[in-house]
Amino acid sequence: MKISILSDFHFGFAYTSELENDSFENAEEAMEKALDSDLILLGGDTFDTRLPKTQTWANAIKVLTKPLLKENTGVKLIECTKQLKEISKKTLNHLPVIALHGNHERRAKDEINPVEVLENAGILIYLHCQTAVFEKDGIKVAIHGMSAVSERFAYNVLSQWNPKPLPNCINILFLHQNIDPYVYSPLEPPTLNLSNLPKGFDLIVDGHIHTQTQESIDNTNFIIPGSLTITQFQKSEAEIEKCFVRLDIDKEVKAEFVPLEKNRKFFYEEIKLEEGSVREQIEKKISDIVYTRNLTKQPIIRLRIAGKETEVLDQELRDIERKYSGKAVLVFVKELESPEITEKIEFLRNLREQKLSTEEIGLNLLKKNLEEFQFESVFDYEDTFKLLTEGEVDKTFNILIGEQKTLTQILRNSLVNR
Repeated sequence: MKISILSDFHFGFAYTSELENDSFENAEEAMEKALDSDLILLGGDTFDTRLPKTQTWANAIKVLTKPLLKENTGVKLIECTKQLKEISKKTLNHLPVIALHGNHERRAKDEINPVEVLENAGILIYLHCQTAVFEKDGIKVAIHGMSAVSERFAYNVLSQWNPKPLPNCINILFLHQNIDPYVYSPLEPPTLNLSNLPKGFDLIVDGHIHTQTQESIDNTNFIIPGSLTITQFQKSEAEIEKCFVRLDIDKEVKAEFVPLEKNRKFFYEEIKLEEGSVREQIEKKISDIVYTRNLTKQPIIRLRIAGKETEVLDQELRDIERKYSGKAVLVFVKELESPEITEKIEFLRNLREQKLSTEEIGLNLLKKNLEEFQFESVFDYEDTFKLLTEGEVDKTFNILIGEQKTLTQILRNSLVNR
């Protein structure tokens, strides 16, 4: 049996207008290459936001419906712990797609997320704390899928679900979480780590992290496919190729990283300003990339500039951007002398570059402020944010100062539902 694992499309992400089609073009290339599989797994963050725009939906559906045009290769769904909708059963007549939702798609309790919408449209089967078993030519593969939950609840949710490897099957545990030491964002510490993951699985696959990884943990193969598009512009993303994973399963599991060939290249450069022309040093780095490499698309170049704040004028950087307009997408980061200021600016810049919604930015800012005042362990910041957005300022204040305790039961009841 052949299985392709594609993760973190981030449909709709666009740092600039030049990049707005990248997520769709990269996903289309990966999907086309995956169509020779018996089964496709989508590892979460298919969309970049919880409420995708109409144009994002239109472009995404063009990619995600490609498996519906392929005939089923003989793989059968023989067991599933969730009650499948009739339209989901019909998708099994074609190339089956199994999907998780990611943290970018996670919605409030009792609201559906974009991946559930895709399931309702008959495009895929959505798993959250559920297991689906497929069989082809006598080989059985059990997919145990847990979609993204708040990091602070991940270990508890996984423990309560308590997935167990099934006998006579190749067992794959499929997640979308930070798993220490693989952490996508430091905004919320992980509760999962390599040592507390469930035992006995043949393969553990984790979405969410944007750089790929493969290692062995107690005879279990652990794989991170990585994202198919660049969103954080971190140095680690410049050091690896964008790939998806192809599994060839017989009596054992063989994994191969399949690189994209048409994606936009990303370069990360650090410049320590020395005496002489600031502009000349910066332009040399850019020119060495733009004019000496055979690139089919404008590259993304992130330049981290270290030195005194007065040494780098914003006007000069804007002039450089105009000069290389149409040749490269430039992202400048100035490293200021004050560590405190640098940290705060970098935090805000990361929020901006992740293209979060206004709600998500507010949520992250609230969490960071609560952490600085050591309130984060008292209650769930998401529930607090919801109270604030509903105008319950007095109630929130009373909870903060300890005069009202109403969230304990909410937290207890939400462990499995998140």
